[in-house]
Amino acid sequence: MFDWNDLKSFLAVAESGSTLSAAQALRVSQTTVARRIAALEEATGLSLFERRQAGYALTPVGEAMLASALAVRDAADRFGEAAGAKSRDAGGTVSVSTMEIFAVTILPPILRDLRAAHPGIHIHLDTSDEPRDLSSGATDIAIRSSKQPTGAGLVGRRIADNPWTVYSSRDYADRHGVPHTREELATHPFIGGGGGVWEPYQAWLRQYGLEDSVVMQYDTASGLLAGVRAGMGLTILPAFLADREPDLIRCIPPKAEDTTGLWLLTHERLRRVPRIRIVLDFLAAELTKLGRG
Repeated sequence: MFDWNDLKSFLAVAESGSTLSAAQALRVSQTTVARRIAALEEATGLSLFERRQAGYALTPVGEAMLASALAVRDAADRFGEAAGAKSRDAGGTVSVSTMEIFAVTILPPILRDLRAAHPGIHIHLDTSDEPRDLSSGATDIAIRSSKQPTGAGLVGRRIADNPWTVYSSRDYADRHGVPHTREELATHPFIGGGGGVWEPYQAWLRQYGLEDSVVMQYDTASGLLAGVRAGMGLTILPAFLADREPDLIRCIPPKAEDTTGLWLLTHERLRRVPRIRIVLDFLAAELTKLGRG
């Protein structure tokens, strides 16, 4: 058997007449082209070129093999074109699991642009408070806020840092001031709840003796956002989202131990499925862009 790259070097030298020109066309070194020609001749047991001072000339055997080599290249090109077309035209449903607060804030414009670029792909957005199990097929892609995601067969990337900390609205700050220390936090009302985020949020409040400061609770994380926007009091929100809200002010810096990452994940068996690859790459590009903004 021979290497496909050896055959490409054979064709490039046959068409150009020299290893230097072939190397330039293939964007490799001249030495690499010469080595690949020698490897192909050794693998086939055939002498394909005459080495002359003016360059390489096909032997009669090389001339006879040229048509077959061209047919292989044509077949490879057709394969690549067909694969590219399938990838571009990939359609079907892709399920994406994420926190509700991301689903109703940063994701809609991204998904709008995804739809415009790939109309054959349909997104099912899952905002369950319970993390979906990627290994069981409960969802295709997950956007998670976590220090280090766990689960069998997970693959993906960390998009950005995503610490959670305390925010108020600008209107609230104008009326009541901005607490800059943890002691000052105790003099302000807090908005609690937030569905799946309430357990770590409540633990944070308990740690600093602020549980009694909660004056209203929402069942969802988007409720926390609505409450703080309305100026009801302070709440804890993910910085990746809240720092992009023009009406919000970060009150105190997050503690290092409160810092999580925003992760884009799928299962290893799905990573090469065309429609899932398209959505992963699109989300990664747009979320990374937000993280740098």
